[in-house]
Amino acid sequence: MFAGPIEDRLAIRELHETYGDGVVRFDAETWGSVWADDADWDFMGMELKGREAIVELWLGAMSNFDAVSFQCVPASIEVDGDKATSRCQTQEVLKGKDGSTRMLGGLYTDELEKRGGQWVYTKRAFKVVAEYNPAEESA
Repeated sequence: MFAGPIEDRLAIRELHETYGDGVVRFDAETWGSVWADDADWDFMGMELKGREAIVELWLGAMSNFDAVSFQCVPASIEVDGDKATSRCQTQEVLKGKDGSTRMLGGLYTDELEKRGGQWVYTKRAFKVVAEYNPAEESA
């Protein structure tokens, strides 16, 4: 469902797109800019607290890849004043430094707040909903 002022929903959609742009370009500054300083991230069951810890984990994870294609599609954005919730579906192609390729479909469930006039993630949970690894098919 989509609800709330269109300007806020557009700003949240652009926040999702900024996140994806940071992933594709391996740009920690861009990627980290979307998180609140005190954000929580549930990354496939791993609980992280605070932007610094979140970015540190992300840098470690991204160091395993030569290239990442990342697309997200907002499935829901609901704004209530300076707080919002959203869901985002993702499609990722990951080219590992070991030559492997993986394709993932994921789902983000988000809580956001407007702080200092900017929307940021305060809570974000990610889970894989589908995965395909071509190497598994040929084994």
